[in-house]
Amino acid sequence: MDRIDLVDRMILMELQKNSNQPLDQIAEAVGKSKTPVWLRMKRLAEKGIIKKFTVDVDFEKIGFEACFFVFIKTSEHEAGWQKQFLKAIRGRPEVLEAHRLAGDIDYILKVRVENAKAYDKFYQELIRQVKIYNVTALISMEEIKSTNELNLTSVADLEKSQEDE
Repeated sequence: MDRIDLVDRMILMELQKNSNQPLDQIAEAVGKSKTPVWLRMKRLAEKGIIKKFTVDVDFEKIGFEACFFVFIKTSEHEAGWQKQFLKAIRGRPEVLEAHRLAGDIDYILKVRVENAKAYDKFYQELIRQVKIYNVTALISMEEIKSTNELNLTSVADLEKSQEDE
């Protein structure tokens, strides 16, 4: 794990809120001047902790109204199958997230498409590309919470930073 201090964590929390906010605003929020904050942001990016800056799009407002959670079971567990499967899902822009799981389900995908017909097209193309034992898809009726913001500071971090001062 890359070691980062409380100031790095505070910078990351500010960037999670809005990565497009001015550097002055981030520096003020973390109680540092612009240059040290910019250098820290650069270091965090070089370490791969900051992977990229993106825009949070409201997909429903631009016509991608259906969000499916796709549960995949496979009877294939060899490296060749997995490589083919990963290639298939990584090449699909409608797959927003993909996770390999422990338990009864092997993979879960979060798929965003225009409607059920578009999901069916996605499904048909996926099973043409790779052999899958069982697929179960559930449509989200309502998104209740979606965030990329994680509280990166804890009471222990705050207490330690106060001890260090």
